[in-house]
Amino acid sequence: MLRAPDQLTLLPQWKSSHYDVVVGVLSARNNHELRNVIRSTWLKHSLQHPALSQRVLVKFVIGARGCQVPVEDREDPYSCRLLNITNPVLNQEIEAFSLSEDTSSELSEDRVVSVSFRVLYPIVITSLGVFYDASDGGFQRNITVKLYQADQEEALFVARFSPPSCGVQVNKLWYKPVEQFILPESFEGTIVWESQDLQGLVSRNLHRVAVNDGGGVLRVLTAGEGALPHEFTEGAEGVAGGFIFTIQGDNTEAQKRAMCPVPRRPWRGWKSNTEGDALLKNLHSRPRRLLDHISNLQEEDALLKEESRLHGDIVFVDVIDTYRNVPAKLLNFYRWTVETTDFDLLLKTDDDCYIDLEAVFNRIALKNLDGPNFWWGKAFLCSDDSGLGRLVVDVSGQPREASLL
Repeated sequence: MLRAPDQLTLLPQWKSSHYDVVVGVLSARNNHELRNVIRSTWLKHSLQHPALSQRVLVKFVIGARGCQVPVEDREDPYSCRLLNITNPVLNQEIEAFSLSEDTSSELSEDRVVSVSFRVLYPIVITSLGVFYDASDGGFQRNITVKLYQADQEEALFVARFSPPSCGVQVNKLWYKPVEQFILPESFEGTIVWESQDLQGLVSRNLHRVAVNDGGGVLRVLTAGEGALPHEFTEGAEGVAGGFIFTIQGDNTEAQKRAMCPVPRRPWRGWKSNTEGDALLKNLHSRPRRLLDHISNLQEEDALLKEESRLHGDIVFVDVIDTYRNVPAKLLNFYRWTVETTDFDLLLKTDDDCYIDLEAVFNRIALKNLDGPNFWWGKAFLCSDDSGLGRLVVDVSGQPREASLL
């Protein structure tokens, strides 16, 4: 594992001084050019201005550690979680959930049950299913199964099970085919089972079912992991059935056809061996990419250390520098400012922004913004009270902001 840059050598030791405004510029580790543009424009102006130089402190805020997973091998470009695909199951249909033969089929009290999942490599869901042991006389329930995309109110597709239309039984599951869509990488979905009868569903918690992720192409999400906080999901968390899926072999082509209907024909009829080979080749080349990436991180650490020595305007905070860690970067920078400086106001900005500091001070005076406990701007929505938890994100994976009125 790579060591983080030595913060004692990278961080200048500041004596406590008073500033009217401290400006924190969020910057990614590799954004050297953007930082230099700022140093040659508005930051240079503030340093050379006789009044501003005494009133303003500007610091670039950078994560002390780079992500050790190459971008190509991450679950999504905003995190540092390894895309842990190992042995993808190609050229066949896969049952996502199953019950063991000795598992009882007693009804639960829950009439609505849901489970969420994230797609890590494009898949096609071909059928939705429900748990029900019909050994005593056929299928005798009325159950609706829906698949939702995260943050969407309308279901992508629906399967309705009833005594006259119960689908096909496979072990203790009954399946019905659905319209086939390619679900792209980073897709987050929720499957909801709803009993239309007075009885509850045959359901199990996630620890009591066997999960087949196709070799790592999807991941079941527990409460709090998905794009929406658990309180916004439907019903009890658990599994009351399953779904059948196949793996879309060519990731690039899948992105082009994402969320579009695909022909209703067997998987083998429209997936080529070349597409499967491309996925396997990508997995086989991963060790080489990891070694190259670690070498690049070491070079990046050296460049950052030299940049900090030359300019003395970087604060390295103890986080992995990814987009999803932006709230943690900010909170760590706030902690640094409180511990090392005396200031009236703190301004957060990004390294692709130009700050007119004279206009900032004019606005402060005009709006009387120099009072205590005042916040002016926008806030990230987080899933817990600490502010360090998972961000509420939109469907593209980017954090959402909410205006403060």
